[in-house]
Amino acid sequence: MQRKKILKKGFTLVELMVVVIIVGILASVAVPIYRANIKKAMASEGAALLGSVLTAQRIYYAEHNVYTTNKTVLGVDTAGNKYFTDYTVSSADANGFTASTTGTGTAAGVTVTMTYTNAAGATISYSGL
Repeated sequence: MQRKKILKKGFTLVELMVVVIIVGILASVAVPIYRANIKKAMASEGAALLGSVLTAQRIYYAEHNVYTTNKTVLGVDTAGNKYFTDYTVSSADANGFTASTTGTGTAAGVTVTMTYTNAAGATISYSGL
C-alpha cells in the first residue's frame, strides 16, 4: 500500500503578521498625506471665493476708479460655500487691494489671502495647510 502525502495549504501566522505590519506601515504614511490633500481641496473653495471678490472689485473699479474695502457694495454671495463663508478686504486703494478668507468647521485654521495690484495682477497665498 502506498501512502499519499497530505499537503497543507494556507499561510502561517508569521506570514500573516508580516502582511499586517506592512499594511500598518503603509497606512501610517498614507493617512497624513490624505489629510493634507483634503485641506488643499477645502482651500480651493476659499480661492474661488476670492476670485469672486476679484471680479466684484474689478467691476467696482471700472465704475469708481478705486477699489473698496466695503463688502456690502461688492455683493459677493457666500451662501453656497461650506468651508469659507466670509471674507475681509483689509486694504484697498486705486492701485489694488488685499482680501482674505478663513476656513470654518473642518477647514478651521486654513487662511487664503489674495493680493491684487494693477501692475502685477493677483497673487494667492495659503497658510494652515
